Amino acid sequence: MTLPPFRNAALLLDLDGTLVDIAPTPDAVVVPPGLIATLRMIRGLLDGAVAIVTGRTLDVVDALFGDAAGAVAGEHGGAIRPNPDAAVERPLVPPPPVAWIDAARALAAAHPGSLFEQKPRGFGVHFRQAPEAGPAIHAALSALISGNSAFELMPSHMLWEVRPRGVDKGHAVASLMRRPPFLGRVPVFIGDDVTDKDGMRVARAMGGAGLWVPDSFGDAAGVRAWLSETAADGEWGTLR
Repeated sequence: MTLPPFRNAALLLDLDGTLVDIAPTPDAVVVPPGLIATLRMIRGLLDGAVAIVTGRTLDVVDALFGDAAGAVAGEHGGAIRPNPDAAVERPLVPPPPVAWIDAARALAAAHPGSLFEQKPRGFGVHFRQAPEAGPAIHAALSALISGNSAFELMPSHMLWEVRPRGVDKGHAVASLMRRPPFLGRVPVFIGDDVTDKDGMRVARAMGGAGLWVPDSFGDAAGVRAWLSETAADGEWGTLR
């Protein structure tokens, strides 16, 4: 994989499975020592053009990383903050019906070990601790949203997530790249999940790179080692 010249690039990073290791539950993720400092170093080298692009909410990203990334796109592009001092921008998409949320909560309760997670524009049911429930959760959520073209059901890390159509990580990348400090740079997007493929696709379409974690780094620890090498050298680290 050929990367654009480092000093001309913008770096956009998924969170779970890319920056941090997958945890048994969303609240159990750990930010390893040194990662925040590494991101701040790279942000300085790239004149601020570093972003975290995730399905998580902005509040969660802030709690985990503070202002380590210059920009954050949360909720798969449903909430975009182009710099730490900017207002949060939200595309006009509908929230899910309350009846769906109640049904999804009941679904999670019916499968011990599964976990309901609500977001401002959607919701999901995690089944990492109840893997045998995955097919039943998928079937129930598929039936729940059937007939409503405004929403889609997306797979993630042992998670089925209902989200509105019209926003995704590709939308987030395109939106960030239209404004400083990303404007005029070439995007490099790194992710490990199905939802990251939209961000990778847009980055490549803009002349940049989309790096798939299993292929280019092995795992999140490999990403972190590469970021540390990049920060230390002021140039891209070595890919697998």
